[in-house]
Amino acid sequence: MLEDHLNNTSHTVFILNGFQNLGKWRPALVAPFLLMFILSVIGNTILSSIIMSKRNLHSPMFVLIGLMSVVDLCIPIFAVPNMLLSLSFNLNTISLNGCLIQMFFLTFFQSFQSTILLWMALDRYFAICTPLYYHKHMALPNFLKFVILPCLRNATLVILVIGLAGSLSFCHTNVMNHCFCEHMALVQLACGDTSINNLFGLLGVFLVPTADFVLIAVSYIIIFSTVIKSGQSHSKAINTCITHIIVMTVSLTLTLMAYLSYRIRNNISLNSRVFLSLMYLLFPSCFNPIVYGVRTKEIRQQFLHIMRNVRILPISGKPMNSIS
Repeated sequence: MLEDHLNNTSHTVFILNGFQNLGKWRPALVAPFLLMFILSVIGNTILSSIIMSKRNLHSPMFVLIGLMSVVDLCIPIFAVPNMLLSLSFNLNTISLNGCLIQMFFLTFFQSFQSTILLWMALDRYFAICTPLYYHKHMALPNFLKFVILPCLRNATLVILVIGLAGSLSFCHTNVMNHCFCEHMALVQLACGDTSINNLFGLLGVFLVPTADFVLIAVSYIIIFSTVIKSGQSHSKAINTCITHIIVMTVSLTLTLMAYLSYRIRNNISLNSRVFLSLMYLLFPSCFNPIVYGVRTKEIRQQFLHIMRNVRILPISGKPMNSIS
C-alpha cells in the first residue's frame, strides 16, 4: 500500500544537483560562471545600447544585431542567478511551476538565436544578390513575410514541449542532475512513457536550429556564388557573412552536442553533460557581442567614439586598425 501511494505521488519540488560530485570544490565554480554572466550582461547591454542610440546604426542588419544582443542578454538572466545561489549557498530547490517557467523562457529565447541569424543571412542575400530591390525586400511590410512563419514555428514548438513536460508525473525522484531546468533533464525524472516528449524535443532541435542552419548555409552558398560570378568586390558584405558564419557554427555545435548527449548512448559523465549544457547556454551570450563588436566596423567605431567622449581612451590616441 505504501509503495503504491509513493508511485502515485508526483513531485512538485525539485533539487538542482548539478556538479554535486565535486563536493567541497563545487563553490569554486561560482567565479568562472559569475565572470561569464558579468561579461554577457555588460557586453550585450553595451552593444544593444549603441545600436539603439545611434541613428546611423538603424539599418535592418544592425537592428537584427541589436535584437540578437537582447536575446543573448535575456538567456543568462533567466538561468545564472539561481545557479549561482545553488553553487554558493546550496539554495538549490525549485518548484515544478518555477522550473517550467524557467524552461519556457530559456527555450523560447534560445530558439530565436538561430532564427535571428537566418534573418541576417536573408538580409545579406538581398543586399548582395538583389541590391536594386534591397530596400523593397527589407521594408517592414515585406520582411514580415519572413518573420511571421519562423516566429509561429518557434512559439508552437516551445509551447508544445513545455506543455507536454508539465503534464508528466514525477514519481521516481526529485533530484535533477543539472544547474537549471533543461527539458531532457526534467523529462528523465518522469515515470511512465516519455517517448512523445523525446520526439517533440528532438523535433525542436531539428526544426529550429538545424533547419535554420541548412537555410543559412544555402543562402551563403548562393551569396558566395553570386560574388564570384559578378567579379565585383563585396569585401564588407563578405566580412559580415563570415562573422555570421562564425557565430552560427559555434552556437549550433554547442547546441547539438548538449542535446544529443541526452539522446544517444555515450560515456559522457554527468558533470560533462551539465557543463556542455551551460556552455551552449552561456558561451554564445558572451561570445556574440565580442565578435560583432570587434568585426563590425561601424559598431567598433561608435564604441571607440563613446570611450573617447568619457575620456576612457585618450582623445589624441590613434584609432585601432580596421579589421573590416
